[in-house]
Amino acid sequence: MRDLIRKMSRANPLWGAPHIVGELAKIGIRLRKSTVAKYMSRRRKPPSTTWRAFLKNHVKDVMAVDFFVVPTVRNQVLFVFLVLAHHRRRVLHFNVTANPTARWTAQQVVEAFPWTDPPKYLLRDRDKIYGDSFRSRVTGMGFEEVLTAARSPWQNPFVERLIGSIRRECLDHVIVFNEMHLRRILRFYFRYYHEFQVHQSLEMDCPEPREVHSVDRGRVVEIPEIGGLHHHYERAAA
Repeated sequence: MRDLIRKMSRANPLWGAPHIVGELAKIGIRLRKSTVAKYMSRRRKPPSTTWRAFLKNHVKDVMAVDFFVVPTVRNQVLFVFLVLAHHRRRVLHFNVTANPTARWTAQQVVEAFPWTDPPKYLLRDRDKIYGDSFRSRVTGMGFEEVLTAARSPWQNPFVERLIGSIRRECLDHVIVFNEMHLRRILRFYFRYYHEFQVHQSLEMDCPEPREVHSVDRGRVVEIPEIGGLHHHYERAAA
């Protein structure tokens, strides 16, 4: 078991101890965080209790949106737009552009909900990209916009944490060539994120619930994800 923990730590240097605990649980091995904490650990400051209470009470009704930028090998700046459902931390939609506009941004929200009713609240910052055409479109869709305070990214914590994870766990370790290349990288990452990455906030499960393999199912196999940048572990019959 110690050898397996070391193997996971070496193969996935970006993981914290809780991530390893959750991954082990998916193959029928239950250990305390303290058992693996000596390998890696990370602490995060919690947001204010008042704002946290709002997010917790309305978790099923909140969708967050945000942009982040990615430079390419040719010094072009690309903008990535994310639509994140707070419930189960699912990425509902993403897209990449070199020239974002309010109209383009509004269309991305529409594409996130082609067949289903959207959540009640749309959480965003006060960036000027969310102009009149954006506000008009989302209001027509039935959203109630919730704006964070100026220069307070911590008030949109779930999407900010996701952006940090995307950078630390993926984009900081690859070279982006163009828009098409970045979309492909993010598709691979979000597949891993939804189906295999365990989350502390989801009680060490994935956004798409993942099966737990019993110890008697077979030997542990290591399966690479995102070109070997990460791995997930399963039990397979010999």
